[in-house]
Amino acid sequence: MNLLKYVPILDTLRNYDKRDFKFDLTAALTVAVVALPQTMAYAMIAGVHPAYGLYAGIVLTILASSFGSSHQLATGPTNAISLLIAAYMAAFVGQENFFGNLFLLTFLVGAIQFAMGVFRLGSLVNYVSHAVIVGFTAGAGIIIAMGQLNNLIGVSLPKGHLSSIDKVVACFTNLDQMNYVAFGIGMFTIAVILICKKINKNLPGALLGVILSVILVMTMGLEKYGLKVVGEIPQAIPPLSMPNFSLEAVKELGAGAFVIAIIGLVEAVSISKAIASKTLQKIDPNQEFIGQGVANMGGAFFSSIPGSGSFTRSAITFQNGGRTRLAGVLVGIIILLVLIFFAPFARYIPNASLAGVIMVVAYSMIDKKALVKVIKTNRNDALVLLVTMLTTIFAPELEQAIYAGVALSLLLYLKESGSASVKTLAPVRVSDGRFVEQAVKGDSPSIAIFQLEGNLYFGSSADLEKKLSEGYSDAKVFLIRFKGISVIDITALEVVEAFVARALGDGKRVILSGVTPKIYQMMDKMHMIEHVGAENVFMEDDEVFATSGKALDEASSFVRGVSYSSNERVVQA
Repeated sequence: MNLLKYVPILDTLRNYDKRDFKFDLTAALTVAVVALPQTMAYAMIAGVHPAYGLYAGIVLTILASSFGSSHQLATGPTNAISLLIAAYMAAFVGQENFFGNLFLLTFLVGAIQFAMGVFRLGSLVNYVSHAVIVGFTAGAGIIIAMGQLNNLIGVSLPKGHLSSIDKVVACFTNLDQMNYVAFGIGMFTIAVILICKKINKNLPGALLGVILSVILVMTMGLEKYGLKVVGEIPQAIPPLSMPNFSLEAVKELGAGAFVIAIIGLVEAVSISKAIASKTLQKIDPNQEFIGQGVANMGGAFFSSIPGSGSFTRSAITFQNGGRTRLAGVLVGIIILLVLIFFAPFARYIPNASLAGVIMVVAYSMIDKKALVKVIKTNRNDALVLLVTMLTTIFAPELEQAIYAGVALSLLLYLKESGSASVKTLAPVRVSDGRFVEQAVKGDSPSIAIFQLEGNLYFGSSADLEKKLSEGYSDAKVFLIRFKGISVIDITALEVVEAFVARALGDGKRVILSGVTPKIYQMMDKMHMIEHVGAENVFMEDDEVFATSGKALDEASSFVRGVSYSSNERVVQA
């Protein structure tokens, strides 16, 4: 049973309903048709031969589907991950150990993801906000398009590592060297994709565009016009490979592997949850972490680049009826069969055609609706989105965009949460035992209630101190309610303790109500219970208002002959 839990494909096969096979096969065939040009294009974005994208499309897809949680998640090379790969591998371009380090990067990404799944750190992806992902994805789309401009127009770039901006500048500087055949093939591919989308969204426009481009190259001999093609793709299963397990390489690639791992997990879990909201499948983020980790670690030994969940291919799996994780396994098998039997034809794929595919992908990465929604809805999220997007485009290292976005998100959150929620009330008792808020006018009431709410921590302690101080009055009894508190730390509790000490020093009585066992324990260790008196502490009660009712009875018995009238607004105790 434990094996079935950690290798979900075994449970799927054990309880497989044969009636699901035709749906899984149909979905797999459709996804494979899209995956073939996509995986090759993403390998180009990563700066390696398209064959390595195909290898990843086989190995990562099979392993992630076998070990992951989602039934529909399609794993393999993705645009954002490929862009990160190119950034982190740039320092190794031209070196003998390039591929050893590339496969080490794949392994490290998987190892980090696997470890996070084992230690059940699935909730960490929640700290990367939606605004950060939208901003990073939009910025990545712009960079990807900029990076493929030279392939689209057939301009050769100077050797060495160039930033995306440098590539664009070089393209326009050498525009007189533009290859019009390459540009024509690239635009032809884009046109085919767009026309297919207009006719039917389910038509594999990218694959048709590439196939038609291959036919043009083969029948018209376009290579003689200087058109660059993919070249030979090994007609074999993904070859075995060995990562460069050296301490120096691990140090150089560790930070990049961590960023890729986190972005990959955010992509995978977000996509899985989005589809699960429609299929009603329960997603286990930790198991999905393990699945992604196993896929990347395994792929490192089969010549694969790092990958993650693909929104496009996952959506196609769902839309075409894929019911179980077997659909993902079948996708990998189908790509493998294509690689074995049709590889000779792939050598004629023009780089410009793949660049056309990438340009369409890059444009689709900019989620216009999400951008408008974030910008219009929340000013803080809009700022986070814009900073992340601009940092993605202009920062020298891509991970700086993620760091900047997450850091800004947390800073803005801390700023917003720095305000303490304190309501100053005067009690009015009605027939059913409820309390209503009184707009205090004139003299201070004999009994003043402070209702503390939300998260009270060191960041909001200054505001809490200010509001408690402003609410200090000539009341004979201060009743402090803790029932509305979600979290309180020692810094905030010390502020309350100082207020209590002041009130007691002035000869007033302090009553604490709605105290949870956890807060009581903290108070006891701080000797607050001893100072206030155990008889003045009323523990949290299951009945609504019960604690405050008991506390108010105690306060009323202390203050005799007090009557109340008010403008009434019901307040939860």
